[in-house]
Amino acid sequence: MAQQPFPLGQTLATPGALETLETLGIEPSTLLDRHLSCDWSDMEAEDQKSNREALKNGSRVFSSYRLGDGVKIWVITEADRSCTTILLPSEY
Repeated sequence: MAQQPFPLGQTLATPGALETLETLGIEPSTLLDRHLSCDWSDMEAEDQKSNREALKNGSRVFSSYRLGDGVKIWVITEADRSCTTILLPSEY
């Protein structure tokens, strides 16, 4: 099994994100897997570059995913890798 590129720490999700994911029939683990596998394909090139740099310098890792009906969900791993949160942009 390949080594994780970074630790997730404690995984959290906001109520709005959980409700949205449930409505869309998406498991939170699906987004965590994408985030952890460095799948940043829904993000601009500059944001993807920032994440690659974050893997080297230990800063925050930020993912944004477009889901059904154009809904966006964010996944953020804190710089200290203590936690990763799934949230709606409006909940930031």
